[in-house]
Amino acid sequence: MTDSNYLAPARYVDSDHPRVIAFAREAAAGHEGEMDTALALYAAVRDRIAYEAYLDFSDPETYRASSVLAAGKGFCVGKAALLAACARVCGIPARVGYADVKNHMTSKRLYEHLKSDVFIWHSYTDLYLDGRWVKATPAFDRRICIKAGVAPLEFNGREDSLFQPYSGDGRRYMEYLRDRGTFADVPFDTIWADFQSFYPRMGKRIEGAAFADEVERKQH
Repeated sequence: MTDSNYLAPARYVDSDHPRVIAFAREAAAGHEGEMDTALALYAAVRDRIAYEAYLDFSDPETYRASSVLAAGKGFCVGKAALLAACARVCGIPARVGYADVKNHMTSKRLYEHLKSDVFIWHSYTDLYLDGRWVKATPAFDRRICIKAGVAPLEFNGREDSLFQPYSGDGRRYMEYLRDRGTFADVPFDTIWADFQSFYPRMGKRIEGAAFADEVERKQH
């Protein structure tokens, strides 16, 4: 039994936006059943939308599914909202969930910017498949994972897929710290207020920075 809100358009999970509808239908084309459709949507959002850590986090559009799609890039919260929106387009109940994680492989520049390797409100998408909720995290695209020496995070539709615990060479990559629960829509006001409190420098945007470039430089 699922809440009807998990199929309805929302302010940030705007599954009624024409661009989102077109993207979801194109990604799902040729796939039969909810499970195969969900896997196709996950792959499309994970790899066709680039992960970017340097964004204007005070701007609500950074968190909105249709805006992330239009930009072709986003961070975990925006990408999770997009996957949830695409799932709803295809009739799959979806909600957005959050957890605090410790990232042991953050870039030096991002660490200096945030003054922390703890990422609060790290987001995933919760999908209702085969009668149960399953977590999927489409944040890090295949290109950036390969550069970082980390296997892209897979999702099989049956088991929770939250983050890679280890890098390719066995180093600890991410560590789960706290579960913040699931929501029908992105709680932007709460997230932004907590970001400002936890990361005092977050409001000072680094112009021209690209997280993928830092990962690439780190490998040479």
